[in-house]
Amino acid sequence: MRISGNVFIVTGGASGLGEGTARALAAQGGRVVVADVQDARGAQVADEIGGVFVHCDVTQEADGQAAVDAACRLGMLAGLVNCAGIAPAEKTVGKQGAHNLALFGKTIAINLVGSFNMIRLAATAMSANPPEPTGERGVLISTASVAAYDGQIGQAAYAASKGGVVGMTLPIARDLARNGIRNMTIAPGIFGTPMLFGMPQEVQDALAASVPFPSRLGTPNDYARLVLHILDNDMLNGEVIRLDGAIRLAPR
Repeated sequence: MRISGNVFIVTGGASGLGEGTARALAAQGGRVVVADVQDARGAQVADEIGGVFVHCDVTQEADGQAAVDAACRLGMLAGLVNCAGIAPAEKTVGKQGAHNLALFGKTIAINLVGSFNMIRLAATAMSANPPEPTGERGVLISTASVAAYDGQIGQAAYAASKGGVVGMTLPIARDLARNGIRNMTIAPGIFGTPMLFGMPQEVQDALAASVPFPSRLGTPNDYARLVLHILDNDMLNGEVIRLDGAIRLAPR
């Protein structure tokens, strides 16, 4: 899928993996819609890369449609990268009793339902695109996590939400094959994002040291480089790629 001159939506584009991806796409000549709930930061990133900011709660149909509409006004919507998400930590039964059910539901709503909401809306618009020489009309990329496979203590909600993203990757790709739209998922390992930087430094250091090779935290640029490759390689479809330095998470 050609990047230069085409339009891309990046949810969660105001920070972390989303911001890195938005900047990388813009550097390749793409026109980027930064879709996020962080209004001030999102507008700043969009301004710096020559893109457009749209306030977007991915769980809301109207917000998602507003992001798609904004993208279509800029040109041909060629790609969606789902980076919006939350990562709460709570045990099934903890010191305060049972896991908060509302928190579990919120995690599923944002990470899983929100990803699907954006996929279905973006794919509808992409289906009307003229095909590229490869036959493609669009590319969808979502973010899972190695926690989908190796969920740790306190990650029941997060692992369930990301496991859902993994599980829908292939059927969505099969659904959209006739439309010429590819669907892929990236499962990052331990990455240096605002969520991780909120942890104590000793915890960050221990996490980085646990990665077999390279023994460091992943970066938004690492993620963005894979996004660019997925867009370029039209044979990649219906698959989840672990981007994790060969790590397998321990129970805690």
